[in-house]
Amino acid sequence: MTTLDPDDWSGLRALGHRMMDDMIDRLAGLSASPVWRPMPPSIRSGFTAALPVAGTGAEAAYARFTETIAPYASGNTHPRFMGWVQGGGNPVGMLAELLAAGLNENCGGRDHVGLAVERQVIAWSAAMLGLPETAGGLMVTGSSIANFIALLCARRRFCGPAVRRDGVAGVALVGYAQEGVHRCVPGAFDMAGLGSAALRRIGTDGAGRIDLAALEARIAADRTAGCAPFLLIGTAGSVDIGAIDDLAALAALAARHGLWFHVDAAFGALLALSPTRAALLDGIGQADSVAFDFHKWAQVQYDSGCILVRERQWMLDSFAQSASYLTSTARGLAGGAPWPCDLGPDLSRGFRALKVWMTLKAYGTARLGAIVDHGCDLAQRLAAALAASPMLVLAAPVALNIVCFRYDDGGPDLDALNSDLAADLQEAGQFVVSTTLIGGKRVLRAAIVNHRTTEADVDALVAAICEAAQNRRHRSA
Repeated sequence: MTTLDPDDWSGLRALGHRMMDDMIDRLAGLSASPVWRPMPPSIRSGFTAALPVAGTGAEAAYARFTETIAPYASGNTHPRFMGWVQGGGNPVGMLAELLAAGLNENCGGRDHVGLAVERQVIAWSAAMLGLPETAGGLMVTGSSIANFIALLCARRRFCGPAVRRDGVAGVALVGYAQEGVHRCVPGAFDMAGLGSAALRRIGTDGAGRIDLAALEARIAADRTAGCAPFLLIGTAGSVDIGAIDDLAALAALAARHGLWFHVDAAFGALLALSPTRAALLDGIGQADSVAFDFHKWAQVQYDSGCILVRERQWMLDSFAQSASYLTSTARGLAGGAPWPCDLGPDLSRGFRALKVWMTLKAYGTARLGAIVDHGCDLAQRLAAALAASPMLVLAAPVALNIVCFRYDDGGPDLDALNSDLAADLQEAGQFVVSTTLIGGKRVLRAAIVNHRTTEADVDALVAAICEAAQNRRHRSA
């Protein structure tokens, strides 16, 4: 056969309908299923098979999917998944993925509707955060690459055009962020060739916000030492506890010191849609760039990150390059310049924007903002339940939707106990919570992001943790 299309489309059509029915049934029945199932060795070993030479056909491949893949997914669609800041996806976004795959658009460039959809999403995003109409942006895999793009734009803006040819060439560039900054930020410094030590991690106050006095002092010390401060990163929703830096104060400080002001708002950006909490982002509209993810609080399917830059020209300055085979024209499919490949590092790019566009069109920002508020309200409910339990201790302030707490019965090995409790709940399929370190102690961490999570789920979490702890203590007695 010289094509991968079937001779008769009716069989594939029927299989496609069955796949869609199965996925919708899966979503409809999530609450009755385990959050997560450990993968048995027999299933895991099946993924070490040799490269297939002869195909089995679509029916057999789908049968393997239903038997060996679907049952062992991570569970972040489930209402009792609270382990990490991961959105639950949404039904319209799921269908949009099918549509995007059917069109198979390459959104790296040229003049077609995929780019128009993405530009619409970028314009909506800029308006949501108060950035000007001159802003540019891209849909990317997530905040990791979004933060990296922002750093490269800041580097080009500070060093001038020669940096793209000659590199930093002995300029000791340094940037600043709070100590709770996401791991991808020092990673961006590493990938950019600056070294992760070029990121100065500044201490925080009691609410987990960057210490402004310590920041000022470190900038002054670096200048005295001959370093070149160029970038200040504000955090809107810290990884461990969801803290938000004083973004307005950071914007003013960056302006005084001539620094590029970037905000890592991976999940916190969606607070802009909250009718009660949007003011927590005051100052974000003054940023030179913002990184955030639609696949978190906006409940869009993975992956759907976004980078916004205050002036689109700054992205062009940082990434545009010429190639004879990618010359844009005034007419035809090669029109529509500038192309997304001139704004970032990727030339081959999928149609990520469609699932975002359809989610926003189908549900509207008011509904998404209500989901943000609901998650924060559930976090407060959980904090209140912890306060009423003699064995559960809140480990950090609850700023948004993340609750860090510790089971503490006064017994031995509390760090190990809390780690075991998280694993016990996961392996039982009851809940997924994660752990982190707060004040040097191992604590449980519940990140309430999923739009399907209810008050009953939060209440059941407290009971499940206490029961699991008592069972574990009883077994070790």
